[in-house]
Amino acid sequence: MAETTITIDSERCDFCGTCVAVCPADAIELKESTIRVDKEACTLCYHCVNICPLGVPEVHS
Repeated sequence: MAETTITIDSERCDFCGTCVAVCPADAIELKESTIRVDKEACTLCYHCVNICPLGVPEVHS
């Protein structure tokens, strides 16, 4: 069975920080022009997926 993860494509992200602000697990790290999801810390609450105005965070199963 594949593990469900959330990824954020830095090429499509405008680095607004909204996903970072809504993440209750502090699993999203934004530094300059890079953004990443800590797969160990992510609780798959999907707040970042639901809040992003660009639809950048993606769920992968």
